[in-house]
Amino acid sequence: MSRQNIYLIGLMAVGKSTVGRLLGQSVGYEFYDTDQVIEERAGADIAWIFDVEGEEGFRDREQLVLDELTGLEGVVIATGGGIVLREVNRQILAGRGAVILLDSPLDRLVERTQKDKKRPLLDVGDRRETLARLQ
Repeated sequence: MSRQNIYLIGLMAVGKSTVGRLLGQSVGYEFYDTDQVIEERAGADIAWIFDVEGEEGFRDREQLVLDELTGLEGVVIATGGGIVLREVNRQILAGRGAVILLDSPLDRLVERTQKDKKRPLLDVGDRRETLARLQ
């Protein structure tokens, strides 16, 4: 009997990793965070990857990791906030499991990211404006 995978999508800081970890434990599924897997494989954090390879390079890594992880069975995967920017990623997610969108009020996202220095997309300009645009 196959176990349908569960994929969590949503904006950065919405709680995908926290919810995913708890959900995985409650249903007995292995949990993966695509950003964490990318960092482990690169031996560097996402901010460094963005600096050196640009957003496109990061998105290429993200797509490869997503394709690999969604090939597993019985997993909960917390995706990066921008993973749905590529059509191929949306197709992978929709075709290989249940996709759940997590959402949060803008004020909460701003609060959660206020002291966060590891989110390259928030390093430029006003955080609130950037988060509102991405929402």
